[in-house]
Amino acid sequence: MEWTQIYTLATKEFRDRIRNKWVLAIALVFTAFSLIITYFGAAQQGQIGIKSVEVTITSLVSLVIYLIPLIALLLGFDAIVGERERGSLDLLLTQPITRFEILLGKYLGLAAALSLSTLTGFSLVAVLVFRAYAWAGLYQYAGFMFSSVLLGLAFLSLAVWISTIARERTRASGMAIALWFFFVLVFDLLLLAALVGTADSYSGAAFVYLLLLNPADIFRILNIFSLENVRSMYGLISIVPPALAKPWMMNSVMVAWIVAPLALARWRFKP
Repeated sequence: MEWTQIYTLATKEFRDRIRNKWVLAIALVFTAFSLIITYFGAAQQGQIGIKSVEVTITSLVSLVIYLIPLIALLLGFDAIVGERERGSLDLLLTQPITRFEILLGKYLGLAAALSLSTLTGFSLVAVLVFRAYAWAGLYQYAGFMFSSVLLGLAFLSLAVWISTIARERTRASGMAIALWFFFVLVFDLLLLAALVGTADSYSGAAFVYLLLLNPADIFRILNIFSLENVRSMYGLISIVPPALAKPWMMNSVMVAWIVAPLALARWRFKP
């Protein structure tokens, strides 16, 4: 595996996103929404501004769960199938570069663009958190930003996998939207229905571990259930087992969600 070729392809992919102002547009969206949610998220309690780092993070979790997966899926769904439809993939394969190097180079370039836009979009709130709570608050908020990047990379991996199995961009885009609906909107409803329907037969604690099958729920556990103050505030201590309320474990599972779809994409993209 030639890392020089991977770096060259990743750099090209990243520069293309910079050139068409994609990174700037997403960063501005995140900045605007994060500031609005941070300052007015507690307005129903009669307070405007940053109430606490925990409340700020819990207010931003919903924004991240809805927007970042959608952006990641739309960013990467045509990474491979788009090149195939334009005819540039065949030309690229005539060069001394392997299919895995193409796949990894495009993924890393898209991942860099997505990560930069995410971190830039939340950076202004990070400055406000630092001014209000110094390094302790910034450290906690930085963990939220890091987990947001991981969530985006997980869904970007799913998008690249979709791009390797779809034969047309239209089908890939439809699969990406369907995947977003399933993980963000449908999965929890199905799990809740199963929990209610089998309440007399199975322990509810067992269903909590099924949340690990959804990267959006892993992100939610990591940023809400892992915070002791938030768990106590909302009465969530008895819902999530202590084994899942560990940031290192949830981060490890999220990394698995990044690696597994890429491995499937590599297998599918083989000649």
